[in-house]
Order: sequence, then C-alpha cells, then structure tokens
Amino acid sequence: METFCIFIAIIGLMFAAYRGWSIILIAPFFAIVAAILSEFGIMPTYSELYMTRLAEYTKTYYPVFLFGAVFARLMEKGGLASAIAAKIISLLGEQRAILAVILGCAALTYGGLSVFVVAFVMYPFGAEIFRKADIPKKLLPATLWMGIFSFAMVALPGTPQIQNIIPSSYFGTTTWAGIGVGIFATILFLGAAMGWITFRAKSLKAKGEGYGGEIAQKQQRDRTLPQWQFALVPLLMVIVINIILSNPFNWEWGFHWDESSLEKFLPLQLTLLAGSVGKVKAIWSISVALIVSSFAAAYIGRKRYISKRENLLETINFGAASSCAAVLNVASGFAFGSVMVSLHGFLPIKAILVTIGDSAGPLVSAVVTTNIMCGITGSASGGLTIALSMLGEQWAQMAVAQGISLEALHRIVAIASVGIDPVPHCGALVTLLAICGLTHKESYFDIIVLLGIKFFIPFLCILFYMLTGIA
Repeated sequence: METFCIFIAIIGLMFAAYRGWSIILIAPFFAIVAAILSEFGIMPTYSELYMTRLAEYTKTYYPVFLFGAVFARLMEKGGLASAIAAKIISLLGEQRAILAVILGCAALTYGGLSVFVVAFVMYPFGAEIFRKADIPKKLLPATLWMGIFSFAMVALPGTPQIQNIIPSSYFGTTTWAGIGVGIFATILFLGAAMGWITFRAKSLKAKGEGYGGEIAQKQQRDRTLPQWQFALVPLLMVIVINIILSNPFNWEWGFHWDESSLEKFLPLQLTLLAGSVGKVKAIWSISVALIVSSFAAAYIGRKRYISKRENLLETINFGAASSCAAVLNVASGFAFGSVMVSLHGFLPIKAILVTIGDSAGPLVSAVVTTNIMCGITGSASGGLTIALSMLGEQWAQMAVAQGISLEALHRIVAIASVGIDPVPHCGALVTLLAICGLTHKESYFDIIVLLGIKFFIPFLCILFYMLTGIA
C-alpha cells in the first residue's frame, strides 16, 4: 500500500502542476499524501524530512540562482542580450532561420543567462525571422526548446547552468568535466534539432502551411542597444573567470581554492557544512564569475538605463527577488522526490534501479534513473539532484571500481537530465508555450518527437565513451 500511495502522490503532483498549481504549494501536500501509511508520520515527514531536504538544496545552489538571476536581468535590461541575439540572426539570415534561432538561444544560455530570460529575449527575434522565412509558428517552441534546454544547458563543457553544476557536488568534478563526451552530445543534439525541425518545416510548407495569420511585431532598431562586440564581454567573462577559478584541467600553476578553508567552521557544528572544498568549489567559482560579470554588464548597458529611464537598483532587486521563486520551485520538487525515495514503499523501485546498475553498469543506471526522476518532477535540475542524492555515491564507487572516468559520468548524467524532461507538466515548457502564445495541442507534437530522440542521446554517449575511451 505504501508503494500505491507513492504512485498516487506522483500522479497527483503531475496533474495538479499541469492544471497550473504552484509546485511550491502542492509539493509538500503530495509528499504528505505519499507518507500517510508510512512509519514516519505526517507532520514529522513534512517538518523534518521535506523541509530539511528543501533547505539542503537551497543552501547549496541558491547562490547560482541568485547571482545568475541578477546577471541575466542586467543583460536583459541593459540591452546586451538583445544586441547579441539580433547580431546572430542578422548574420545567418532568414535562409537559416532555424539554425539562427537555435544558435542565438545557445549563445545566451552558454553565456550564463537564465533559461527563462533567454526564452523571453529570443521569442520576438525568433518570431520575426520565422515570419520572414514563412516557417509555421507552431515549430517555434520546439526550436527555442532545443536551443535553450539541451546542449547549451548540459552538454557544452563549462556551461554555467545549474544542471551542469549539480553533478560536481557529488563527484568532485568541475563544470568542464567530460569535454569529449560533451562535444559529441552537442553534435547529436544539433543534428536532431536541425534534422527534425527542418524536415517538419519543409513538409508543412509543401502542404501550404506557413507562419500563420499573426504578423510578428517588427523589431525596430533600438539605438540605445550597445554594440554587440561589447555586449559579448560579460558572457566571455563568465566563461573565462569560471575557468580560472575552477581550474578544470588541474594546472599546477593555476588557481587553487584553500582545501583547509572549511576546517575553521567545524567547531560551529553547522549541520549543512560541506564535507570538503571539492564539493563546493564549482559553486564558488561560478558565483564569483557571475558577480564580477554583473558589474561589467551594468557598466556596458549604462546608456540604456539613462535613455530608457531604467532603474538600475530596481533591476538588481527584481533579479534577486525572482531568484527566490526559481530556487523554491526546484527545491520543492527536490524535497518531494527526496521524500519519495526515503519511504519504504520506494524500496522495490530502488531495488530495480540498483539491479540495473549492477547488471548494466553505473552509466546506464545513471541514465535510466535520472530520466525517471526528471520525468516525475518535470524538472531537469530537480530530477537530477534526486537521482544523485539517491544513487550518486554508489555510481561514483562503481565507476572508480570499473575504471570509468568520473568526468564521463558527470557529463553523461547531466545530458540524461534533459532526456524526457519536457513532460506536459514541466514548468519550463508551460512557460515557453505561454511566451509563444501557443498551446500544447498546437506545438507539443514536435516537442514530444524530439523528446523521444533526446532520450537515446545519453545512451549513444555511453557507447561513444566505451568505444573511444574519450571522456
């Protein structure tokens, strides 16, 4: 019966989220539903298990959400993001409309902007170029999704997105782990996106279907936008500073965090103190990179704040405030999943997942488990964290015992987090469709096809690593 309660809770969470309920509100409710018949008790499960896990996630990853949101807001309001997007699209032109939108999204995502900000920034440019190329608008959400929520978020080594940072906390790796596997996956993601969306565009146009009756609002030249060369500087700074501080290649002459810096906190008996610097140095590195780059973004976009009467302090405060809702959304999903895997009713499911690991190895087990958890939560980062908190240590031990690179494990598990994450109740998907003014009925077919293709990419990455040995 406990296992039955878990399934009821998961289905209830999916349905409620699909109907628009905030996961911050409903996640603890359905966590309690799952625990009704457990030995833990209802209120102890809520206050001691659910809230503790929520606090753990927030403590570890909130800096990335906070400084990332402020940086993204400065890039947006200062006109830097729009300048970069406009340049990419103007270079590639309407003949390569699909590629232009994908690369524009990828550049902003890899540069450290919040994925939601990238969606808002790129939609008007994507809509305009799709209109000029007469590509059906219903293909735009799938195009934006593949540009934002795929290779630039998890596959490209060094990407500052949270999904690439989370595995480093469990494996002691850096955001630059698995360069070879990451590049291979990037090629597969790009090939899948370009192949399917281009095919669909041609087939729909052959049937006489074009952009549609709506005319995208023409983008007037904004003379307050900074030059695109200057707009790129903060994005490059995020990448370069992150490389310097995280020292992913272990250069002896490079920067090294003080390995004993946490020892001074031991007498304080902090319950959430990290076990070692290796567990948190990736967070420290990207946080510093985002802070420094935010100053550069504010300076480069200063003219827009004057001419557009944008308030710099309000911009920063808005970014900081928005980060709270973002981290609580993900932390709530993580806490819900943590309750599920802690209940005795989950043991049969966990046993199956462990059996997969014992028989097929840690890489296959990581891919399967991560996909399941991301599908349940409708969140790449939330599902990834749950999977790693449940079996991450075991995967790492198995990988070391079998001579498998932890860097390859880092990259493959990150890639697996975007396998089936765009399930119907996925918050990011619902937001993206709302931005585009479309519905699931109109645009979900192409997203679900790409979901099916993406599911196999991490398995191909495993095959690539096993055949070549390139991590």
